[in-house]
Amino acid sequence: MPDAQVPPQTQPSGSPLAPFRYPAFRAIWTANLFSNIGSMIQSVGAAWLMTELTRSHVLVALVQASATIPILLLGVFAGAIADNYDRRRVMLAAQSGMLVVSAVLAVLSYTGNIGPWSLLALTLMVGMGTALNGPAWQASVRLQVDRADLPQAISLNAISFNLARSVGPALGGILISLWSTSLAFALNAVSYIGMIVVLANWRPESLPPMREPMMAAIGRGIRFCATSSPIRKVLMRGLAIGFGAAGLQALMPSIARDVLKGSELDYGLMLGGFGIGSIVTALWISKLRRRLGSEAVVTAATVIFAVAQLLMAAATSVPMAVLAAFIGGMGWASAMTSLNVAMQLRSPEDILGRCLSIYQAVTFGGMALGAWAWGTVADFTSLPTALYVAAGWLALSLAMHFFAPMPTREEGRLDAVPNARRR
Repeated sequence: MPDAQVPPQTQPSGSPLAPFRYPAFRAIWTANLFSNIGSMIQSVGAAWLMTELTRSHVLVALVQASATIPILLLGVFAGAIADNYDRRRVMLAAQSGMLVVSAVLAVLSYTGNIGPWSLLALTLMVGMGTALNGPAWQASVRLQVDRADLPQAISLNAISFNLARSVGPALGGILISLWSTSLAFALNAVSYIGMIVVLANWRPESLPPMREPMMAAIGRGIRFCATSSPIRKVLMRGLAIGFGAAGLQALMPSIARDVLKGSELDYGLMLGGFGIGSIVTALWISKLRRRLGSEAVVTAATVIFAVAQLLMAAATSVPMAVLAAFIGGMGWASAMTSLNVAMQLRSPEDILGRCLSIYQAVTFGGMALGAWAWGTVADFTSLPTALYVAAGWLALSLAMHFFAPMPTREEGRLDAVPNARRR
């Protein structure tokens, strides 16, 4: 049960699987895995349904961006909510809302009463739930494990997401081909139930939040991030990488359909390749980051992702596209895990939700803007050209190594915060 007493620490921290010693982390991680699989199944369904409803590359790309646009617009408010209220209750509200919206999406799809704009509106509403849930969920990791195990916990959460990327897309493609997109949406609605049950039973011991007026709370978080040199560097790198990396992920369904003449199953396999690449990388990236430092890892990840976009642009077969997606997943996991760890270790506990929400708003907001930008380039030129330009952007962003390097190992770290009792 998630509220069981944490066993004594009988093994040294630093093991990649050490966070699984904590009952709360195990329960939440498992429930989150199934929820992520449902979300990936719905993502495949929504993207493929949009390709059937319209020929616009921009609208197809915006379906992929619909999960990130609300983070850009609402993220800082979600961060203030996560710091002002019980984070567990915030997550419960967000998960329940996403369940309802996904159920509505399933009914409308099943009855054939959905069009391009209503599909986009509903996926945006799911994205709003994601925006509300994100800062509270990420900030709650500190309530699940000891601080020494925090980097490993973040990596394991990335593995959970990328396991879902590996299984969910292929499963979604199979389900859509056997039935319809409505089944994908219905399964996503059901997938939220496990997380809701786990959160309802979780009773972490933590200090009660200190309430602040919403705008004052947001202003405090923004001021801290703006005046902290290490965090400014993380945000700048997140924005640049998110904007450039959006090309591969947002245009993948159009590549599968229009360039490779593939099916929804081929698209699922491409997304699965991306997920497997992310998992393989997440298992050892913490050790590599400790040895080489965050800057070396993020720089290498940027190069790897640019190469993946070049390969995807040149792909002439589904296996070649799956390989490109696999390489892209390696670059994505390396960069995003490193950025997330750097942000968490340098953010004060009392404004952690706001700091993480600003990071999400900047990074995933950059992805949303990038999805629109590369979709527009594809509409005016071609899909391969858009991917070449996106790769060029990432190559240019390597110049940030000189004026916005990732924080060094001890720069700006806040390790003096005592741990709350984990349950």
